[in-house]
Amino acid sequence: MAHDHAHSHEINLTHLSRSLMIGITLNAAFVIVEAGAGFWQNSLALLSDAGHNLFDVASLALALLAFRLLKVQPSDQYTYGLRKTTILVALLNAVILLVGVGGIGIEAVMRLWHPEPLEGGVMAVVAGAGILINGLTAFLFLRDKDKDLNLKGAYLHMMADALVSFGVVIAGLLIMQTHWYWLDPVISFAIMAVIVISTWSLLKDSLRLSLDGVPREVDMDAVRTAALHIPGVRDIHHIHVWAMSTAQNAMTAHLVVAPGMAIAATEGIKETLRTALEKQHINHCTFEVESEEKGCTGRTCSQQQAVLPSSHDPVHHGHSHTHLS
Repeated sequence: MAHDHAHSHEINLTHLSRSLMIGITLNAAFVIVEAGAGFWQNSLALLSDAGHNLFDVASLALALLAFRLLKVQPSDQYTYGLRKTTILVALLNAVILLVGVGGIGIEAVMRLWHPEPLEGGVMAVVAGAGILINGLTAFLFLRDKDKDLNLKGAYLHMMADALVSFGVVIAGLLIMQTHWYWLDPVISFAIMAVIVISTWSLLKDSLRLSLDGVPREVDMDAVRTAALHIPGVRDIHHIHVWAMSTAQNAMTAHLVVAPGMAIAATEGIKETLRTALEKQHINHCTFEVESEEKGCTGRTCSQQQAVLPSSHDPVHHGHSHTHLS
């Protein structure tokens, strides 16, 4: 049997790190301004929004840390490096967003039952600045938000903040004219619904990747079809696809080839399949080639199913798989 693996680690993080640094700086400065205005005007709405924005600054910082950890080289203890931290951070960011929504909800209920007089004009001006800052930060991640869960999380954080700020502006303007202080919590409830709907997919995707589920963008039927369309390939089985990070997917599989096929021919098959799988967003492949006349049956297959690869196995890079029949 022959083994092969191929992978691509060429991820340019310079642009992503710069965008995150700009976002952290802008939002940290806005938190200070908004909190100061809240204390000055004794506005619970502004103070609550400042606290929510502080959570988002922490989320952006976690995303930046995760991207920096991508540069950590593999070792004997962490044979994939620390790529998985990007998935854990994406999951944490989704949870933080939902916790933030819960905080907004509690505060909204309290203010609905006990409305407090607010200075609508100051609220509108400060929240208007929040729309600009959060909108600009979200724009930084717009281009790449569908390529990485952490960037999607950052984008959703900033869009959610922009929506919150927009709601505060509307409430502030209406309060100036009507003194209907209950408008603030009512608008908050509508904003909460928008945030939950937009965050749900982020939570599902990050949880799936944390459990080594097949990434959403990978079509398993297309993977099998790509392999079986290659001349000389009789079958493909023991397929495992998982995410090494929020931007890199990996796959292991057994390829069954025609009897007596030369090594050079099997190398060509693996190279062809590797190229085809890049269209399925899989950039790290490990193939085990079997002859059709021998196959993966009987005692040999049972042993392969029962024995997990060592963390020092150069073929599997420490990723363990248990095959069950």
